[in-house]
Amino acid sequence: MEFAYICAMNHDIIKPYDAEGEKKAQVTSMFDRIAPYYDFLNRLLTLRIDVLWRKKAIALVSSPDVKEVLDVATGTGDLAIAVAKALPQSKVIGMDIAVKMLAIGDQKLEKLALTDRVTLEAGDSEAMRYEDGRFDLAMSSFGVRNFGNLKKGLSEMHRVVRPGGRIMVLEFSRPRVFPIKNMFNIYFKYVLPVIGKLTSKDPRAYKYLYESVQQFPDFENFTKILEEVGFKHSSYKPLTFGICTVYLATK
Repeated sequence: MEFAYICAMNHDIIKPYDAEGEKKAQVTSMFDRIAPYYDFLNRLLTLRIDVLWRKKAIALVSSPDVKEVLDVATGTGDLAIAVAKALPQSKVIGMDIAVKMLAIGDQKLEKLALTDRVTLEAGDSEAMRYEDGRFDLAMSSFGVRNFGNLKKGLSEMHRVVRPGGRIMVLEFSRPRVFPIKNMFNIYFKYVLPVIGKLTSKDPRAYKYLYESVQQFPDFENFTKILEEVGFKHSSYKPLTFGICTVYLATK
């Protein structure tokens, strides 16, 4: 069975490959499979706007008080690296379940001479090994959408942030304004999967991207979930007509 919508209590669980398998295992396999092409495709498919999105998101949480940072679902470390550059007083741990993505990130850290300030390590977002209240900031870019259990992963991010610390999530969202909404749907549903298939050799990975964005509880729906897991003062800021959104909240 190639793909199916699996009905849960309140929403469907979108999986990359097989309706019968666990989402977490499938996501891990998918990202390990496309790891060699991931950075190239990100830049190509977003026309490098993803770099600008990260800079804008980091600017919203920049502070001299941010010294210990956790980047959840770090992938190849783009957000962790950007934070280390923007906040020279900070030390960053980037965590991801896909070890082949982390291996590419380690190569980038070596080239940028950032291995003393950024550490990438394997870990599960829903069962982190870090102690309570360790970090000033927990963040993620284009990662929480792939959690096997969204609330469980966000609850773990809440646990490891200190009282008064913050969470920042950067994630794709569904534009609401015509004609951006229509253009976005056509590009993500039809154009992006073709380019992804030809480049990464994985016909499902970039179809999954579209499907997971459609399922993701964006805008006020996501801020509501942040409040439900314990965060306060949640807010969101749409970027590029709502194609991407930054979510912020405080513990």
